[in-house]
Amino acid sequence: MTDRADGRSGLARRGVRGVGEGRVWLFVALCAGAAVAVAYVATHAHPAHEGGLFLIIVEEIRTGGYALPERIPHYTADGVPFAYPPLLFYLVALFVDLTGVDPVALALVLPSLVTVACLVPYYALSRELLSSPRAAGVATLLFAVTPAALRWHISAGGLIRAPAFLFTLCGLYAGVRLLRDGERRWLPPAAVLFGLTVLTHPVYATFFGTSYLVLFAAFDRTPRGLLRGAAVAVGGLALASPWLVRVVSTHGPGVFFAAAGTHTGLGGGLRRLGTRFGYPLVALDVLTPLYAVAFAGGLYALYRRRYVLPIWLFVAGYVVGRQRFVFVPGAMLSAVFLLDWFAPTVRTRVRSARVGSSRFRRIAPTVAVATLLLGACVIGVAFAGSALHTAHDRGPTQPQTVDAADREAMAWAREETPHSAGFVVLGDGAEWFPLYAERTIFASPWGAEWTTAAEYHRQESRFVSASTCRNAACLDRSLDAVDGDPVYVYVPTDAYTVQGEAHEPPRALLASLRATERYELRFENEGAAIFEIRDGRESGKSAGA
Repeated sequence: MTDRADGRSGLARRGVRGVGEGRVWLFVALCAGAAVAVAYVATHAHPAHEGGLFLIIVEEIRTGGYALPERIPHYTADGVPFAYPPLLFYLVALFVDLTGVDPVALALVLPSLVTVACLVPYYALSRELLSSPRAAGVATLLFAVTPAALRWHISAGGLIRAPAFLFTLCGLYAGVRLLRDGERRWLPPAAVLFGLTVLTHPVYATFFGTSYLVLFAAFDRTPRGLLRGAAVAVGGLALASPWLVRVVSTHGPGVFFAAAGTHTGLGGGLRRLGTRFGYPLVALDVLTPLYAVAFAGGLYALYRRRYVLPIWLFVAGYVVGRQRFVFVPGAMLSAVFLLDWFAPTVRTRVRSARVGSSRFRRIAPTVAVATLLLGACVIGVAFAGSALHTAHDRGPTQPQTVDAADREAMAWAREETPHSAGFVVLGDGAEWFPLYAERTIFASPWGAEWTTAAEYHRQESRFVSASTCRNAACLDRSLDAVDGDPVYVYVPTDAYTVQGEAHEPPRALLASLRATERYELRFENEGAAIFEIRDGRESGKSAGA
């Protein structure tokens, strides 16, 4: 590994042979990414995780004549402010209108395609920062199959996040060429890509900006580098300024500070260090080896006094706080560890032990590395293919939070309940409920980050409290705490998740609800039960249109 800060183009140094080898490695990585995408789409009848709010936003844009919505209905009694970056919502709305494609089907297929496309700029970025096309290819292959990098990109929310990631990776490549190689022609593309990222997803814009600080510190700590980095920031914000001004004038600047104070935020003290760098190693699940190799690569790079990638890994994990970003430098560090330390170590040990024939001793390092890469591919494909409710009892998966039984139950709610009826829905399937049932959920952290940090955490606490109840008395207390008077409660009857954590079917809760007079069973199938809250029938408040 080298930091390659000498300002010359790596492609020019490597020549035609390097170009050919690079194409082979990129093809291998793309094949691995395609295998992951096929495994995901083939095993999922419905997009994984949550994405219903995004599709409701798309629908609001379409039905509103492409005007920028002020609020999005059905999530909490009063709805939530629309302060999400709007670019991809508008592009998806336009695509749906032009093609007539089902938005849910689009949310199933499109994220995987864009995620595979992300491998092209990732390979280009890796090739600029690593020592060889082979190292860049191994890094890209690992990145293509790493579950932490895939989870939020191939799932339903990847409809927005995957394009944001594509813009980010392209922008980082432009940043390396601008700040390390000093090529001014990359300044306009970098600024435009930052603007597109700002207009797509705030977390990716944060990663984009913090990564540029790392590149500046690594490659061009001069007034010129500072000015170029500032020009990228100013140009990108200028591109996004019409939307920023509109949101601030409609909702006030506090809407952005509110969102920044929710989820994991920036930094996080010792707890962040533990969750991002300690827990993945002590979890001892199938993902632990991927983290261990990446972190070992970071230590090896520090030992060799190559600081750029380890510092970037730390910034991605500790400052930004998302594991999907940790593996941007992390996969590169894994390649460094495998090719620069693991393979030579295997070669030395095999030769010193005089094991097997001379030909075996020559190919042993390659076989060892190939075996590890194959194992990583198996993990990635298996992860992408984990779809069913029964599949997320153990280990990392891509669960469908909604299945055919849920959609049947939600269709019943849409057809058989008053439009003003409010619901409390247990489990992560609640996020999809407003899309399919066209009814309001009263306990909803989704979108509440754009209100206030306190309101977001209040909604989150109410949702978790209700979703983890095991008897009617507990559910009574949870329903009394929500805003509004819910008329119905929706309870999964099979395995479900609460903020990604697997839960067994709530048999005790269902038995308790059937035994009390307050709850009247109105609908039940193999996946869900809907109870009417008898004392909420007359007092139910309007949930809005």
